[in-house]
Formats: sequence, C-alpha cells, structure tokens
Amino acid sequence: MATAAASSQITLQIKRVFPSSRERVFHAWTNIDELALWFAPSDEYTVVIPEFDFRVGGRYRLEMHHQGGNVHRVTGVYREITPPEKIVFTWQWQDNHGNEETLVTIDLRTVGNSTALTLTHERFSAMEERDKHTHGWNGCLDRLAKVV
Repeated sequence: MATAAASSQITLQIKRVFPSSRERVFHAWTNIDELALWFAPSDEYTVVIPEFDFRVGGRYRLEMHHQGGNVHRVTGVYREITPPEKIVFTWQWQDNHGNEETLVTIDLRTVGNSTALTLTHERFSAMEERDKHTHGWNGCLDRLAKVV
C-alpha cells in the first residue's frame, strides 16, 4: 500500500494545443451544455450532469453512461477558478467506495491564435489508477478538440 507521501507523488500530466482562443476552451469546461458534449473517454458514452455549481466551493456531479449499460459517476468541488486561465477541482469516483479524492488542475495559456492546455491530475494512490485516468483524459481531450 502506498504511503500518503508516496501517493502524493503519483501524478499525470497531459498537454494539448487547441486551435481556438483561451476563452473558447475555458467556456467548454465551464458551460454545462458544452461539457456534456465531450466529457467522456469515447463516443460510446453520453454524459449526464445532475449537479453543476461552477463557483469556488461549488459542487459538480457527472455521470458517464456507456452504451453497454455501465454508468461511471464522479463528483467534486471547485477549489480555484481564474477565468479564462485556470480551473482546479477535486475528483472522486462515487461508485468505488474507499477511492481517494484526487485533484485536477486545468491551465490554459494563449499561444498565438491557439490555446495550450495543461491538465494535471495528482494525488493518485497507485500507478494503475493514474494510468487508467491517463487513458480516460486523453479520450476526453480528443472529444474536446471536436467541440472547440
């Protein structure tokens, strides 16, 4: 079992560039209708967002419904919001009791006419969990690219 100190070191980071303004990319993360269009690892999912209180201290609850019938639920709290450059929120799966709360940071930076996005997801308890999330986040960001 990983110690608290060791688990705080297990982090994933993904960088992408989108051919859109920083404001446009930020909007896709902060608008419930747009978020529902892309926030799942593949097109085999539909997204339902039963709770979305986009403010510091506000909660979100999101469900990813797979066409095969499985539903994956995640919840968290917005910790920091700096439009249009940064969003920090906690992340915890509802279905897996005992799953630790992790932290996600979205940084957006203007690069010419594009936006460089850096997604950092940290505080994983195991490398296996980090690797699963790497796959999921890459799928989400592929879908985000179709929206922005």
